[in-house]
Amino acid sequence: MSRIYAVTGSASGIGKATKELLEGQGHRVVGIDRAGAEIEVNLAQAEQRAALGDRVAAATGGALDAVIAVAGVGGMDPLGAEINFFGARDAVVGLRPLLLGSAAPRAVLVSSISVVMPNLPELTELLLQGDEGAVSTLTRQLVADGKAGYIYSSSKRAIAEWVRAAAITDEWAGAGIPLNSVAPGTFVTPMTASFLATEQGRAVMARSVPMPLAGPGRPEVVANLLAWLASEENTHITGQSIFIDGGAEASLRGPRVFAGASFDRV
Repeated sequence: MSRIYAVTGSASGIGKATKELLEGQGHRVVGIDRAGAEIEVNLAQAEQRAALGDRVAAATGGALDAVIAVAGVGGMDPLGAEINFFGARDAVVGLRPLLLGSAAPRAVLVSSISVVMPNLPELTELLLQGDEGAVSTLTRQLVADGKAGYIYSSSKRAIAEWVRAAAITDEWAGAGIPLNSVAPGTFVTPMTASFLATEQGRAVMARSVPMPLAGPGRPEVVANLLAWLASEENTHITGQSIFIDGGAEASLRGPRVFAGASFDRV
């Protein structure tokens, strides 16, 4: 059955691959990006994010089955927090009312393998609190101090934590909407192309994101997972950050990561 999807970041990389995959399956996809998309929007701007729901509704006649928030920017971009966190969160929250009209509503966001890497707890917390003014002030200071790398890891960590908290609430699980994120390792996209173009860059990426299974992949690999999570077939997966990383997360954190009480065998 044909469905209607909204995909942010649809003009390049994983977002473009996802849009093309879904359209190839016969679905209607509303592409959203800064340029080269059906809906052109700057997700770093709060007022433009606030208008996204009305613009998608106008494009689809008010119908929407799934939203896939892919849009993001790299580690040194000073607007990374606004786009990677607020842009992704506000896209799915703003489009949630449209999803309520679907028989099988779904929402998926893109996090990153960087969620298991060092982040700045202060920035992560400000993002989760939704304090955009304080976030902007802090990120400008991080850039000035040469610590811009924390913007990416903290914004992606905040996405994963927000999904985990929101997914089990009445607004999402209670409304029958699975809400998940995927955490890619290294994939060949415009964001990583400059690193992967040189032997030195590839070596650095391999050390920071070790992928014993298959190494860096094509964006279509992530698109397949996003499409499934946003499909009618996904009825029970929610609140998860699913690593699609060639074994990077397992390599970095090892096997003993499961928290909780343990009990002696009686």
